[in-house]
Amino acid sequence: MKYKRSPMEPYRIKMIEPISQTTRREREKILREVGYNVFAIPAEKVTIDLLTDSGTGAMSQDQWAALMKGDESYAGARSYYRFEASVKKIFGYRHVIPTHQGRAAERILFEALLKKGDYVPNNIHFDTTMANVLVRHGHPVNLVINEAYDPKLEIPFKGNMDPSKLERLLRQKKGRVPLVLITITNNSGGGQPVSMANLREISRICHRYQIPFFFDACRFAENAFFIKEREPGYNQKSILEIAQEMFSLADGALVSAKKDGLANIGGFITLNDEALAEKLKHLLIISEGFPTYGGLAGRDLEVIARGLEEVLDLAYLEHRINQVRYLANLLEEAGIPIFKPIGGHAVYLLADEFLPHIPRDQYPGWALTIALYRESGIRAVEVGGVMFAKKISQKGKLVFPRLEMVRLAIPRRVYTASHLEYVAEAIINLYKQRNKIRGLKIIKAREPLRHFTASFKPL
Repeated sequence: MKYKRSPMEPYRIKMIEPISQTTRREREKILREVGYNVFAIPAEKVTIDLLTDSGTGAMSQDQWAALMKGDESYAGARSYYRFEASVKKIFGYRHVIPTHQGRAAERILFEALLKKGDYVPNNIHFDTTMANVLVRHGHPVNLVINEAYDPKLEIPFKGNMDPSKLERLLRQKKGRVPLVLITITNNSGGGQPVSMANLREISRICHRYQIPFFFDACRFAENAFFIKEREPGYNQKSILEIAQEMFSLADGALVSAKKDGLANIGGFITLNDEALAEKLKHLLIISEGFPTYGGLAGRDLEVIARGLEEVLDLAYLEHRINQVRYLANLLEEAGIPIFKPIGGHAVYLLADEFLPHIPRDQYPGWALTIALYRESGIRAVEVGGVMFAKKISQKGKLVFPRLEMVRLAIPRRVYTASHLEYVAEAIINLYKQRNKIRGLKIIKAREPLRHFTASFKPL
């Protein structure tokens, strides 16, 4: 869907934060000092920060007001019960377990369910999800439909899991699949949504094989928006009604509230299974906190409770999605290779097409993030060989992911159209001089999640 005009923000700006301005010489010096890793760049030295949409959004006046109501009691705080009620209204599960963020929810859930050698299917695992499986000596398996790997193909639900692939895995690995997970929207595959029909089919398969079905639901409202927009029979339904139907098909969800919770910190697990909930609460107490705060302050619980209500607002979601489309259309009109169709929270540059002269083992996606920062002060994140390549032999042969992308993740309620126009202009100018960009080699890295801390050397 095209969105050529700048979408009007459905809010007024009440508070501002100055944006840092740096010179190219300063940025080059910073890159050398941080080992050419954009994660290590001080935020005050970034002009437009598109590294992630996780925890980087702006809170509303009602969220700031709710923050002041935080009950900081250690156990049984009233803020927990407001948070619990908000989660139950949308997700509908009996148990609500707060955590300090999404990866804590992943860690606790996998610690409770995974044994060494188990297989965890997903449409496509994102980095921390995959890492939490790997550190428990499990096998993350990506079962997205084949069409997801064609970056030019435009179909409405490119995040769908392939039911036949799932059935094949469940038959071949009988007794070694402790849960099935679907990420909505599918972050590693271009921020693509999953259809209700696909969720219903995956649910049917899981119930037939008696395997728990969970969502990684940090962008659930954006997924519901796409269902409303694209799937027959849902146009007249509210975002809440669609979300409730989605979650009725599964046994539980793990959530980072730093995305569609519209909060700067926080997460939760919500589920129906009584015995599993008790086990999760015990693990929570050991490492996160008491089950009614889970590593969060009462004020954080209040903010999430309010954010989960605000994210269901159709005006907010229309602006959110159309803002991403606006940036994408500016780039596409200039001939910049991007992943299509446009996802919900980010524009994904096709780094291997942007920089065809850089081979995969010189990390074109990473090279593009470095060049983008050097030339314009924009920080983005690679979703490609550095993040997902893996060794398959003792000699260190690498297998690269099928997609080599750079994600421009748009923080919620932070940037205006003029900011996005600056981003588009910077990328278009960089594209014109793309032949000057060179690859990199890794000089230090630690698995898993090496992209957070690795150091590089330009070639």
